[in-house]
Amino acid sequence: MRAAILHTTGQDTLDVRDDVEAVGFGPGRVRIRLRAAGLCHSDLSAMSGVLPQPAPFVPGHEGAGDVVEVGEGVTGIAVGDRVVLSWIAPCGRCAHCERGRSHLCVASLRRLGAPGFRYGGDGDGAGEASGFYGTGTFAEEVVVDRDAVVPVPADLPYELAALIGCGVATGLGAAVHTARVEPGASVAVIGAGGVGVAAVQGARVCGAGRIAVVDPVVSRRERALAFGATEALAPEELRAAAKGLPGGGFDYVFEAVGRSATVRAAYDAARRGGAVVVIGAGAQDDPVRFSMGELFFNEKRLLPSLYGGAPLSDTVALVVELWRAGRIDLAGMVTHRVALAEVNEALAWMRGGEGLRTVVLPGRGPSADG
Repeated sequence: MRAAILHTTGQDTLDVRDDVEAVGFGPGRVRIRLRAAGLCHSDLSAMSGVLPQPAPFVPGHEGAGDVVEVGEGVTGIAVGDRVVLSWIAPCGRCAHCERGRSHLCVASLRRLGAPGFRYGGDGDGAGEASGFYGTGTFAEEVVVDRDAVVPVPADLPYELAALIGCGVATGLGAAVHTARVEPGASVAVIGAGGVGVAAVQGARVCGAGRIAVVDPVVSRRERALAFGATEALAPEELRAAAKGLPGGGFDYVFEAVGRSATVRAAYDAARRGGAVVVIGAGAQDDPVRFSMGELFFNEKRLLPSLYGGAPLSDTVALVVELWRAGRIDLAGMVTHRVALAEVNEALAWMRGGEGLRTVVLPGRGPSADG
């Protein structure tokens, strides 16, 4: 089958090859024929080493497809089911899972680097590669744990389902589950990529009265207006906009970039007693600095939100309900579609800030949507 492999951390391009096999099928495992994969900035972060993921690996963690084989002991899904992949496969037994916080389960992260693919046949260039965070959706097939699979209705197009698997769940869930934005609240979203736009839509669903989106790229921040933002700001305009609000800042500021500088800007733009919701995936060696005095006297809440702040199955069900009701726009988030062979071109677009969400179609045909 075809898959795209990063052989060395720090490389800019992927090796798209036809001699790859998805391995590891057995009890408790599921084989998925992928129909669509979303390109997320976290894929770039893993390729560059910002996010920990041993190389060689197959990037991609947003994916949707069909179940083609189930292992012994697998329940709740069957061959032919349409599914979304989760890059956190909860164990169901740890303290987090027992508290209904399975998105915090670290069992799957302990398997980083475990082989998920084999390439090169039996020749001298043969090797093994893992899948990014246990998935690896830049491939035609993938083998994953049963708990990494969430069924979705057959009327949800593959490319829209793929987006829910990370970006939409992360951004919308942060507004609905983590922040619990109140009707009429003032909101700022720093970063107008896929996750940021999903946060905009989540804030709108919650009934926010004012939603400002902040991004240095004019086209990206202006595009967010179509998804519910009420104003588009350049980064240098954020401070003045915040100071002009009652209380001297926004009720909620979402940071969807993953950098210490923008987290600090988010904190400064929040009002006293407001909330800073951190949804950007950043580096371990990029510390954010606050003084004890300002933390105490401002009473601004710091709310990190991992994977939307709730089990993915819950967020998927909510997103599907909102999509069917016409309350969120998933199709509009897809600005580019490419075949797997063109994935390096899509990576270059993302690095340049072009587009909102690119869908990679692992099949060799023009579209796997259905």
